[in-house]
Amino acid sequence: MEFLRPTTWQEALAAKAETPEAVPLQGGTDVMVEINFDARRPVALLDLGPVACLRDWEVAADGRLRVGAGVPYARIITELGDRLPGLAQASRTVGSPQIRNRGSVGGNLGAASPAGDSHPPLLAGDAVVEVESAAGGVRMIPANEFYLGVKRSALRPGELIRAFWMSPAAGPQYFSKVGTRNAMVIAVCSFAVALHPAERRAGTGLGSAAPTPRRAHAAEEFLAAELDWDGAPPLGDALLTRFGELAAEAASPIDDVRGTAAYRRHAVAVMARRTLGWAWNDYREGVAACA
Repeated sequence: MEFLRPTTWQEALAAKAETPEAVPLQGGTDVMVEINFDARRPVALLDLGPVACLRDWEVAADGRLRVGAGVPYARIITELGDRLPGLAQASRTVGSPQIRNRGSVGGNLGAASPAGDSHPPLLAGDAVVEVESAAGGVRMIPANEFYLGVKRSALRPGELIRAFWMSPAAGPQYFSKVGTRNAMVIAVCSFAVALHPAERRAGTGLGSAAPTPRRAHAAEEFLAAELDWDGAPPLGDALLTRFGELAAEAASPIDDVRGTAAYRRHAVAVMARRTLGWAWNDYREGVAACA
């Protein structure tokens, strides 16, 4: 196995172009597990750890956050938790402190596992993935178009993930995850919701409940039609129940060692109701404070 270790982004692009089958290594929290269990034996590893620009984040001219693919979960929590609360909540559920210090959203995107914790809040928050190749230049891929299948993404040969873009939260955001225990566990299923008050809509994201992470479009359309953003009254049980049902209908789960398809659908409905309830209560408090 060849080990490639570029120190600049241009060197990384050149190395990927020369060895397209090289597997990018950011924190290694997914790839090294597969190698250690002999589930994967790549021709080459492309270690992106020394590429310093991948560990930077900035506020772009349009106000969006551009977060490098190598910014670890621990820094998402401490440095961006106030601006990306849904993603920060998901980051807190990732593995142990050691994993959160090494793993990154860029690595999660590269693995494209349906169980990745960062995917639901990226979908709910309308994230865009910035990728680049030496031959094709830069492409911007909406998160909703990034996931193509189980551990398959929209990346083309030679492309590497450089960053993701998200607007700072304009309203409350929540993430919920069900696992076989309370910590250091792969999600049985997960759900994220993000309120976008200025646009009078909500974003959603499901994890580990389908072959790919996905949004619950029908549930989002239902909320756009039903929520009273100006009066902000309490949400009734009927509305919450219907939202949960529509979220569960967006799932297409399987039975596996972590849970049954029926349980996953039920859990998605419960998490959808709860996260929307929490987010709407926060929104109502904000409206009342401004009145």
